Amino acid sequence: MSRVLFGLETEYGFTVEGHGPAEQIEDAVAFVRCADQDCWVGWDYSHETPRADLRGFSVNRLQQDPLDAKFDAGRGAWSDQDIRSDRVLWNGARFYNDHGHPEYSTPECWSLDTLAAAEAEGDGFVLATARKFESHIGRRVKVYKNNSDGHGASFGTHENYLVPRSIGFDLLYSALVPILVARTVVCGAGKCGSEAGAPCNYQLSQRADFMVSRASVDTLFSRPVFNTRDESHSDPRSWIRLHVICGDANRIPVATLRKFAFVRLGIWLALAGECPKWPLSDPPASMKAVSRDLSAKGEIGLEGHKWTTTFEILSSYVEHGERILDPSLPDMCETLAVCRTALEDLEAVVVCKPGAGRTIDWMVKKTMLEGVMQQAGLTWDSPEIASYALAYHDLDPNESLYTGLVDTGFVDRIEPPLPESSTARTRSMAREVAVRKFPHELTGVSWGRLAFGDRGSVDLRPEIVYPDELSECQSVEEFINMIEALK
Repeated sequence: MSRVLFGLETEYGFTVEGHGPAEQIEDAVAFVRCADQDCWVGWDYSHETPRADLRGFSVNRLQQDPLDAKFDAGRGAWSDQDIRSDRVLWNGARFYNDHGHPEYSTPECWSLDTLAAAEAEGDGFVLATARKFESHIGRRVKVYKNNSDGHGASFGTHENYLVPRSIGFDLLYSALVPILVARTVVCGAGKCGSEAGAPCNYQLSQRADFMVSRASVDTLFSRPVFNTRDESHSDPRSWIRLHVICGDANRIPVATLRKFAFVRLGIWLALAGECPKWPLSDPPASMKAVSRDLSAKGEIGLEGHKWTTTFEILSSYVEHGERILDPSLPDMCETLAVCRTALEDLEAVVVCKPGAGRTIDWMVKKTMLEGVMQQAGLTWDSPEIASYALAYHDLDPNESLYTGLVDTGFVDRIEPPLPESSTARTRSMAREVAVRKFPHELTGVSWGRLAFGDRGSVDLRPEIVYPDELSECQSVEEFINMIEALK
């Protein structure tokens, strides 16, 4: 069964002392440009197709958030390249400005352990860049790993999975939408109040309220539970890049791994033709309802006036996986173990077992906030509670309440493991070597291709393991020839 290549894109919230929304775009551009060492500047957009839809058509235009349009007005002199200010980093990652947010895209990964290490490296890089930016402008800069600004704007944490084109839209949609809705109970980051939909004191997810359609190519407005953007970043005849936009940004690393594990499990079951059948009647409404159910039982409506629960959906995928997948394969064994542990933790939360939820962001944050309210005589409406909630997402370990909870033992300290080189040698390794060894020869970089002007170009096939010997190449020609000879 095909290995699933995946990666994570995180947009970070940030503030600059004394600045407001009017300066957001310029500040984000300046923030990204502070990453000026050990990187290659630029990006090749010629192979990207953001308006293509998996269902076989292209839309005339993508919808834009009116707030974004307001702040983008008057910047006609800026090119898209200037605004994005792309940096291709020493490790094969990408760093750029996306609509007023610095965004870090991890190198591609095959294993969950590798992803955990890549995500941690990205958080550290963004914090270090923020400190450079702070020193450059002489104003305090704060960075948050969250998904909303508290004033109606949402920014994403996007997952990407490369899957065989043969799977098709219909099967991929039916296999994964139940997972995307149900996994909220173990992957949600927690949120005070609501910026869209019905009012509430607290909910499980920061992104749920902003998902308003079943399926759509859009990502910035009228967001869908299932994103249909058909932009493979590889050979489009062979591959689909599944672009998941409905998940939260997690502080607890295990929660991030659960997001990817459940989706990867769903992809494998779909490829095997053994997916559970859960025809949700209204996925966006279900996602909102699950987010507001603090019992974590998460009742979900099905077609035909039936209903199920988040636990029943997730456990059905694990049961199918344990029956169908080969546990002797490291990727599948790893995935099943992560999913099974998630179910055990969810069961503990549902029955209110003492100490339950220590690996679930929304539960950890909720417990912390309830403790603050009890000690300080505050309520969910108190402005101080919103400040405490935001501080949970602060990347600065000296001020982050998440880090404080880890230090006090309330959250388990889990250091990302050092991945085995055999699991880390994805096509990102080729990008990394090119940036390190041949930056002056590079003329174009994208996820699936490297260009070196008159000296040639090479496609980065996503399914192969790249050899360590690639880093020993002494010339561009040797580098290209070695990649082209890989099987």
